[in-house]
Amino acid sequence: MIDELLKFFVLFFVVVEPITLVPLFAALTEGAEDFRRRMAAKAVIVSGVVLLVFALGGAWFLHTMGISIDAFRIAGGVMLFLIALEMVFARESGTRVTSEEKVESRKRADISVFPLAFPFIAGPGAIAIVLLTFGAPRPEPLLAVGLFGVVVLVLAITYGLLRLTPAVMRVMGVTGAHVVSRLAGVVLAALAVQFMIDGLSGAF
Repeated sequence: MIDELLKFFVLFFVVVEPITLVPLFAALTEGAEDFRRRMAAKAVIVSGVVLLVFALGGAWFLHTMGISIDAFRIAGGVMLFLIALEMVFARESGTRVTSEEKVESRKRADISVFPLAFPFIAGPGAIAIVLLTFGAPRPEPLLAVGLFGVVVLVLAITYGLLRLTPAVMRVMGVTGAHVVSRLAGVVLAALAVQFMIDGLSGAF
C-alpha cells in the first residue's frame, strides 16, 4: 500500500507540476498579494472538487460511454506522453492551454477557475490519472482514502508554492523551474509508456 501511495504521489505531482506553475502565477498576479492569496485558495478548492467528482464518478462515466479501462489507459498514456515531451523540451504543444486561452486569461479578473484550476492544476493529465487510479477495478476502501489523501497533499503543496510565489521565484527563478520540469518530464514519459503497455496487454 505504501508503494502504491508513493508511486501515485510521484505521478500526480509530476502531472500537476506545481513548481513550474509558479512563474505563470507570478506573472498573472504581479504586485497583488491579497489577490494572489484569494486566487490560489479558490483554484485549489475548485481543482479538488473537480478531481473528487472524477474519482467518484469516473468509472460510471467510462462504463456509460462504453469505454474500457484498457482503452482509457492507452489514451491516457499517449496524452501523458505528449505532456512529458512538452516538459522535457520546454515548449508548448497545446496539451494544457492554447495561445488564445493564454491571451484570454490575462484579460480576466478572476484567474482561479481558468486557467489555474483548469487546465493547469486539474487539467487533462491530472483527470486522466484520477480516472485510471480510481476507475475499474476500484481500489480497496482504505487504499482509496489514502490515494485521495495524496491528491489533497499535492493540492496543499501546490497552494503553499503559489502563496510563496515571490520567495520561490527569488530562490529558483524561471530557469530553475524549467530544469525541474525537464527532469520530471523524463519520469512522466516512462510512466506514460508503462500506462500504454498495461493498456495494450489488457486489451490484447
